[in-house]
Amino acid sequence: MVIGIDYTAALKQGGGIGRYTRGLVTTLARLDRTHQYRLLATKDAPLADLHLFNTHANFSHRRYPLAERWMTIGWHRFYLPIPVEWFAGEVDLFHSPNFILPPTRHAKTLLTVHDLSFMRHPQGAWPSLRNWLNKVVPRSLARADHVLADSEHTKRDLIELFSLSTDNITVVGAGVEARFQLITDITQRDAVRARYRLPEKFILGLGTLEPRKNFVGLIQAFENSPVRETHHLVIGGGKGWLYDDIFAAAAHSAVAERIHLIGFVADEDLPLLYNLADIFAYPSHYEGFGIPVIEAMACGTPVVCADNSCLPEVAGEAALQVNATDKAALAAALHVFATDEVARQQAIERGFQQARKFTWEAAAQRLLQVYDRFSL
Repeated sequence: MVIGIDYTAALKQGGGIGRYTRGLVTTLARLDRTHQYRLLATKDAPLADLHLFNTHANFSHRRYPLAERWMTIGWHRFYLPIPVEWFAGEVDLFHSPNFILPPTRHAKTLLTVHDLSFMRHPQGAWPSLRNWLNKVVPRSLARADHVLADSEHTKRDLIELFSLSTDNITVVGAGVEARFQLITDITQRDAVRARYRLPEKFILGLGTLEPRKNFVGLIQAFENSPVRETHHLVIGGGKGWLYDDIFAAAAHSAVAERIHLIGFVADEDLPLLYNLADIFAYPSHYEGFGIPVIEAMACGTPVVCADNSCLPEVAGEAALQVNATDKAALAAALHVFATDEVARQQAIERGFQQARKFTWEAAAQRLLQVYDRFSL
């Protein structure tokens, strides 16, 4: 088959959907020599990362003529009936890994829905974004020949909220890259510590700065836990939306001098950041998968996470799980890993085992099996 894939998110987004799409497609390129792949990217997407596919004869790339915003407006606000084949050429299957489908002429369609946070946690998004997603995602789901979900939980949400058939949804999760591992090289560790001005002992929170990640709750739990006496709190992530409360909570905290918002963390620095942290905290209100949880585990960092959405299936028995809204429970969980060395070491060992369950090779094989169904 000839398979078109919208690769825009992989080129424009450092984390989240970008990381998920890069992980799957770059691994797929190593596994499959049968199908022909055309990667599509909008005019404003940087093309540097596409060099990864130069050695794969069955991969090529093409550009949309406009920036992502204008392509989206044309297709999903003005409903311009311009099929994606105008830009991709004739394809047998078109895969959109980012919630919405463009018009197609003859191609079968595959749509990835990562989560339904705009419905399950609507207060965490701008009303305009929420309203837009509530319009375009249902339309895309209705047109998709098959749907991919990041987790069993997202699959259940799709069935419950959109009455999709379970047979029409396949779960394709994420994986952990080999570079996420224990790193003992002092020079590398010191370089990243200096780059981000990291304290000696700290708890790490990581993710786009937006309400769903519950950084305000994490800050409040930290300042109310004895762990504030021995550790700092470091939060890494670029600005998303509705983030003013996060900065305010940090600035007005009684322990403001021990709370550090370090901004976006470069992808190449993530493994070392996890390695340097004493505890990784991920008390999100809702997740579609939660890749940082297993990345932290693979780096030997004990994890405290929320017990909602997909996180129990991703974290398994390896993390301390708490109700995201229970700040006292979150504070207590942080204190456990800061003071109980036995519990800490047990969590580290369980984390290594849990992280090994998630590989990009296995995820890409599941995706390839879905692609192959369309060639029958």
